[in-house]
Amino acid sequence: MGSRPPTYDAEPTALPLADPDDLDDLVPDTVLDGARYGTCTLRTASVRGDSARYRGEPRRDALLTARFGTGEQALVLVALATGARTAPGAHRAAAEACHWIGRAVGRSHARLVADIRAARRGDLKSGLHRLTGRSLGRLRAGAAERSPRPEEYAATLRCLLLPADPECRTRVFFGVGAGGLFRLRDGRWQDIEPKVTDVTGEPVVGYGSPPAETPEGDRLTMDLGIATPPNPYEPAPGPSPSEPFRFRTSVARPGDTLLMCSAGLAEPLRGEADLRAYLADRWSGPEPPGLAGFLADAQVRVKGYADDRTAAAVWEA
Repeated sequence: MGSRPPTYDAEPTALPLADPDDLDDLVPDTVLDGARYGTCTLRTASVRGDSARYRGEPRRDALLTARFGTGEQALVLVALATGARTAPGAHRAAAEACHWIGRAVGRSHARLVADIRAARRGDLKSGLHRLTGRSLGRLRAGAAERSPRPEEYAATLRCLLLPADPECRTRVFFGVGAGGLFRLRDGRWQDIEPKVTDVTGEPVVGYGSPPAETPEGDRLTMDLGIATPPNPYEPAPGPSPSEPFRFRTSVARPGDTLLMCSAGLAEPLRGEADLRAYLADRWSGPEPPGLAGFLADAQVRVKGYADDRTAAAVWEA
């Protein structure tokens, strides 16, 4: 896309340097996954950026797709994280962030499913805030033990929760850091990233985007500034994230496509009308794309955007 071709080759060039004594540290260039539960079809992909492919650097984005529980009580988690740019071990920090939040959500999945189905929005927000703070706190604690510059061993973290119950169309987003949350409805993209005002110091619970109901009639969970009692998803929260906690839920409509992505895809989507139009056309068909088609769409190249791309898209039947 764009008036000029991208700077780098379209295919991987150099492999990251391998340590023969630590081969578990290697990160594949691309990961791809998918599933279908209830009324939604899920596609996820994470692709090494053009610049990292050229320089032989590992993918800094990490992706976790996991199902906890069975039947209508099951909960699907998609977590994506991005390690700090140019920091050594950025790919390890991103992977650890996904694993920590995966463990936390997995251990609390029964309570989370109950809260989502009962629309206990305040409990969900406070509980997920605690799980996120605790997970990133563990990441920072480990960094302090192993790194001379622990502030570099950090990651953004963004998550989707999808109940498997076909009667529940509530979709829950939460996390901290840069990226994007978009909705494709009636062939048009809507940027529904929760708005966060400039904040210094400790994060504040209760960020969201008023009004409580959009012009499209979508019900959103906001609870701006409303204090809620602690929810016992975890015994106690860890250190607070350094960035504001973002939280949003919405009730999906048939035909919607919800897209959560890392900054590597969010930035060209926001900046390039041609890419928005291309993906809107590709993803507005009567059926979701297959895994290979989704991967091809997610890595459409745009001049000036060469970072890793990670995306999770949910099609509503």
